[in-house]
Amino acid sequence: MSTIAFCQNALRREIAPPSVGSVQTRIATAARSLGWSYTRTRDAWYADPRISIRPEELFRVEAVSGLVYQARQEVRKNDDAIARATALLGGEDAHLVRSIVAAVRSALGIRNRA
Repeated sequence: MSTIAFCQNALRREIAPPSVGSVQTRIATAARSLGWSYTRTRDAWYADPRISIRPEELFRVEAVSGLVYQARQEVRKNDDAIARATALLGGEDAHLVRSIVAAVRSALGIRNRA
């Protein structure tokens, strides 16, 4: 799911559900909740292909809606697996552990975020 599709879904279902009222009222409510302009919120509401969601906007949508973007869940799951593997190899040579972790991250396509 793209970030714009995720935001559209979060806006329509969690941030400004149908019980709020008309579409215009729902967009205005979502704009106030997120601290966005009405126009920006409307573009996200209709998933306008000309916009892109900035990371800080995605974090705000996650915080307000209580939802977590799927890609972030996958990264957390991979980080947990790497942490478990590192813990299992903790008593071994530190260079070996770093090499294995680097190989796993490389295989999973994860860049070093340190």
